[in-house]
Amino acid sequence: MANGVEQLTVKTSRGRLIDVYKPTHVGVVARPAVLLWHGLGPNERDVMAAIAEQLARLSITAFAADWQSDAKDGGQGDLLGALAYVREHATEHGGDGRLVTVGWSAGAGSAVSMALRPDLADGWRPLAVVGLAGRYDLVARSSGTPPVEDLATTTESPVPVWLSHGTADDVLDWRESQKFARAVLDRGWPVHWEPVDTDHAGLLGMEYDVAAQRCVPSRSGGARRGLHSAVRMVGSAVRGGEAL
Repeated sequence: MANGVEQLTVKTSRGRLIDVYKPTHVGVVARPAVLLWHGLGPNERDVMAAIAEQLARLSITAFAADWQSDAKDGGQGDLLGALAYVREHATEHGGDGRLVTVGWSAGAGSAVSMALRPDLADGWRPLAVVGLAGRYDLVARSSGTPPVEDLATTTESPVPVWLSHGTADDVLDWRESQKFARAVLDRGWPVHWEPVDTDHAGLLGMEYDVAAQRCVPSRSGGARRGLHSAVRMVGSAVRGGEAL
């Protein structure tokens, strides 16, 4: 029987929408859930749909959250509001109480920052963090500080960091992710770094439509490679490093 997926939409206390993708097939065991943050385009949770659906087919509940990047606070309130909602409600949708934060592009630094800045969520920290096609020397919208600077000064215990970037990315240089991976390793934290032969949107199984000025689903070889790699990486992060 094909693994079933139920998709529903919920709303945070700030009025932002989150699409929930939950497995419905028989024999599902509760696992850590995944919170997915999109990039700089305001309220574009739909660009995370393909990866969220694939994760649900692997028995992992995924939450794709909107955030308003052009808000006065840069989106911080929306990002942390989504985190608060998912932390409170993930078990209602099949999670086991633990959470992996995942971000793409401008969302990548925000996701990684949650391991470095527990003060942002009353001391809470994720099981693991995943950054896809990000820059970590720039200010993260969730924290207001660059992750690489927080990494250098943190006294927190290590959290596994998973990083991937397309080597054909002409939006954000993939070498910046590689640099951050080295910094994480030098700090003594576990890091998993994987370059992929795809472009910026390809890691989500998407491509950028110039006319629409947004990412849309793609069936190109690069997009298929990117999505497969990203799903495998997030799934492994959820399973504590166990390969899918």
